Amino acid sequence: MTPTPAEATAPGSARGTAPGIAPSDGTAADRLTLRVLSALLREDVLGLRTNGVLEQRPDGPWLTDGTLALPVAPDGFQADHAARLPVLEVNGVRLTGLPAVLAHLAERADPLDRPGHLAFAEECRQTLTTMELHDRVRPEVHAELAERYGKDVADWTGPRASLGFEALAAFLDHPVYPTARGRSGLAEPQLRSYAPEFHPTFKLRWLAVPAGHLTVRGDGPLPAWWPSAEQLGVRLGAPGEFLTLPVHPLTAGEDFSRIAPGAVLAPEPYLDVLPTLSMRTVAVAEDPVCHLKLPLATATLGLRNRRTIKPVTLVNGAVGQRLVEAVVAREPRFTGRVLHADEQRYAHADDELLAVLLRRYPDGPDGSVTVPLAALLAEAPDGRLVIDHLADRFHRGSVLALYEELLRLLVDWQTTLFRHGIALESHQQNTSLVMDGSGLRLLYKDNDGPRINTTRIGELASLAAEFRDPRIIGEQDRALTDLFTTITGHLCTASLAFGLAAHGRVPLDRSLEVLRITLAEAVDRLGEAGRPLRTALLDAQRLPVKAMVSAGTLLSKERSGAADINKHYTDGPNYLLPGSGS
Repeated sequence: MTPTPAEATAPGSARGTAPGIAPSDGTAADRLTLRVLSALLREDVLGLRTNGVLEQRPDGPWLTDGTLALPVAPDGFQADHAARLPVLEVNGVRLTGLPAVLAHLAERADPLDRPGHLAFAEECRQTLTTMELHDRVRPEVHAELAERYGKDVADWTGPRASLGFEALAAFLDHPVYPTARGRSGLAEPQLRSYAPEFHPTFKLRWLAVPAGHLTVRGDGPLPAWWPSAEQLGVRLGAPGEFLTLPVHPLTAGEDFSRIAPGAVLAPEPYLDVLPTLSMRTVAVAEDPVCHLKLPLATATLGLRNRRTIKPVTLVNGAVGQRLVEAVVAREPRFTGRVLHADEQRYAHADDELLAVLLRRYPDGPDGSVTVPLAALLAEAPDGRLVIDHLADRFHRGSVLALYEELLRLLVDWQTTLFRHGIALESHQQNTSLVMDGSGLRLLYKDNDGPRINTTRIGELASLAAEFRDPRIIGEQDRALTDLFTTITGHLCTASLAFGLAAHGRVPLDRSLEVLRITLAEAVDRLGEAGRPLRTALLDAQRLPVKAMVSAGTLLSKERSGAADINKHYTDGPNYLLPGSGS
């Protein structure tokens, strides 16, 4: 069927706007409404996915169940259809504002689920405010970044300039979660002061904590900039009796004495930092290879996705790093090409509001560009895409050549991990490209939530046994293939293919062909060990898709059945099947 003009520009459509890329026209409210309606359709919150039938109307196709009707267009990425217009029809009456749509859905919901629906409506309100703010400030922020780091982002080299890419990426939407730009409970002054899209510099607060209340891990001296209690003006006992922990200014109002009796907040802030894309992690201005991951009393990507730090995740992150490095040591072709930040040093008071990870990035050439995958489709200060600039510098202007080089390394690496019984939750925020004259490398961080199949992990079993989350370890491949598909497949590779097509850089059938061939060759290299990946990813009619709105906000864990809200799935079409991208 030939698409109408409205269908051809549908968000997420193989022929239109890719996931994570808002349409260039329309108000912020309309763009958000389209994303939210598409997510609710994908997760079948509306009931239209299972009960609806396609009805052809003069303006295009609608999905309807006789009560609800939604104008749709073909999607092809993580859903069969996406919302085509920011409208929901109820008994023939059109609801055009997102608050009205969400209010109606809350009324229809089971009474046990209404609190989640009301919370999601508030998420949407906060996200819309943030999107409108982004539309106003983007030119100003872009101008400041260009002045600080240079007009050509391909020249943003070194660890400090890499933070500029984090700021650019913060203006993009998440490929799956529709309200990712919202931060629960934060108003504009707080966003301007601490959010990555504003690229602010601010000072941390510090807490002096009795040493007996802290669990501290990591060897060697602390960085020279790490203050003692005495340097912070806290003199409560003998030197060393109190240890210091940095505290994010947004968390400084918590009652830390409840967590660690005797803890004292230093009277003055200390140490300039800049936020990264995750916001709760900040880079030290004078030593930008060092990042501090700090608890934030807010939530993103869902009401239940709190930005605090559970102490067990610090343990798991340290094990995850050692596991990645152990695989690299056994697979020499990845030596120097797959890197991981040092995440062995951390401290906590056995509470998710009082913890810190001191992350240190590996030293690299001063001339290398380090950019998270999440920033490749971001708009650079000159209006082009970040990936355009990188392709000009490293691939003679060929975006497809850059994409192919990325796929060759990333897919080879992730399938090799699968052969060892490992799948990483290394999404587009936790995976960075390091590019210079010697080629492309991958840089990883924050691998605290992998999935392990103990029947295939072999000599790495003793290391995997150090994880402290029972959800990580199993004896089946299903958890691994689901994670591989939703992270390496959807977020790290396919979202780029659809995005490049939406921006007119590479035809979708060509980029998906390259992705399909690269995956197939890598899976074939695994031999028999690759059969589960081929079955679940390359040959399957349907692929797992994250159901993040349902698990993250709308439903309680008891109602959704989600053991892990980031690994709760629905399903969508397999864009890797031959002919799917045409």
